[in-house]
Amino acid sequence: MKNRITELLGIRYPIIQGGMQWVGRAELAAAVSNAGGLGTLGALTQPTPEDLGREIERCRTLTDKPFGVNVTMLPTVNPPPYERIFDVIVQSGIRIVETAGNVPAAVFDRLRAAGIVIVHKCTSVRHALAAEKRGVHIVSIDGFECAGHPGEEDVPGLVLIPAAVAALGVPVIASGGIADGRGMAAALSLGAEGVNMGTRFVATREAPVHENVKQALVKARENETRLIMRTLRNSSRVLLNPVSEEVLELEHRPGGAAFEVLRPLVNGQRGRAALESGDITNGVIWAGMVAGLIDDIPSCGELIERMVTQCRARLAAATALTAA
Repeated sequence: MKNRITELLGIRYPIIQGGMQWVGRAELAAAVSNAGGLGTLGALTQPTPEDLGREIERCRTLTDKPFGVNVTMLPTVNPPPYERIFDVIVQSGIRIVETAGNVPAAVFDRLRAAGIVIVHKCTSVRHALAAEKRGVHIVSIDGFECAGHPGEEDVPGLVLIPAAVAALGVPVIASGGIADGRGMAAALSLGAEGVNMGTRFVATREAPVHENVKQALVKARENETRLIMRTLRNSSRVLLNPVSEEVLELEHRPGGAAFEVLRPLVNGQRGRAALESGDITNGVIWAGMVAGLIDDIPSCGELIERMVTQCRARLAAATALTAA
């Protein structure tokens, strides 16, 4: 498959692994890249920028293919040392960076000056237009179905993808709601030039999370995720479990709940512990609606080859309709 995405990123297939915190580690990123997609390391998964540098080098021992680094910049009580993180990225010779959140224009300028291809994730067309104006090379448009932060406008991919494609000149990657070749074919038909997947890659053999988490995704139905922290305008889509139910119960009480009340439940370290220990009842686990489309745990190579085959078959079937 060749288009602007594969050319810009130097990959065989326009399939990108989301840089998920606690999950985007070297073994997963390398497996995706070796299979022809683009693997992504999560910068904020690493305790320090120096640890990120070591993880980049570890990834290079596992693949000689391109991979990227995700840096998400969201409001937080104790901001990560972003300047040092970008120092490490530039000094390590990373050629692809996925950004998300409120990224200062100066960061984009610095990355472009270093010859880095910037993929910026957005949840609305207006944010995508602003990112394009600031010089990003690719926009990853994140629909309402996605895991993590879907924004506050609730526009699903079937509308958001073509709206973004119509408005932008840079290539668009469809993110959220995609788990297989059918979703990939749909995204390409809507004008996207690639797809980004997070939840689906968690349920692969190489994903560095406990087997219980993977099995929970296999068992989950499409209606078994929840949007928490909506009352704080910081919506997050997570797997249905006792913790997410407790968060929602607190939010729905008269007067709602301040973040300080919710913090012990949504604490990132607690979520990390759930991913690593397999106790899926004791932390929030980010998951998209595509959990309802996951029914096995393949290798990344098997998943990507299967996706490409299915995508081509669905596109061929649709094309055949026009010849009837």
